[in-house]
Amino acid sequence: MKKLDSFETERLLLKPVGKEDAAFIVEMFNTPQWINNIGDRNVHSIEEAEAYIEIKMRPQFERLGFGNYIMIRKSDGIKLGSCGLYDREGLDGIDIGYALMPQFERQGYAIEAASKMLELAEHHFSLQEVLAITTPENIPSQKVLAKLGLEFVRTIQLANDVKELNLYQLCFSKKRAADA
Repeated sequence: MKKLDSFETERLLLKPVGKEDAAFIVEMFNTPQWINNIGDRNVHSIEEAEAYIEIKMRPQFERLGFGNYIMIRKSDGIKLGSCGLYDREGLDGIDIGYALMPQFERQGYAIEAASKMLELAEHHFSLQEVLAITTPENIPSQKVLAKLGLEFVRTIQLANDVKELNLYQLCFSKKRAADA
């Protein structure tokens, strides 16, 4: 497996997820916020988390060079959440996603990490656009997406999912034109 890059922001280290993050993944995947807003991944043990990381998360890094990054606060090394760029089944494009442990929400970490991911998407990974999905009830995430410059496109339903989701998009060429 090739060495994967980590990235930094002012307060965060964004490290590619690895098996060493299994205990944190179990904890994060089983918070009420994760289950309500993202869904139950049926990851309830270290072994299940290690398998999920190796089967579901790491292969995308090998294929595309990007994926799920663990947000680590640089000042004390505490794992706060995750953020990344995902090739999600059912979406026609790469989407950005983020999640924080409840005690670290509303402190600007999601915007800080996601802003870095968008910068990387455009300049490091040469993507033309980034999508995002969220449940209609997840107002905090919708506010983050708006601050990041993503615009609501329409509601969608992914295959094998009963939930209706809001689809957002950020086209980098449009953003550059608007910023000019």
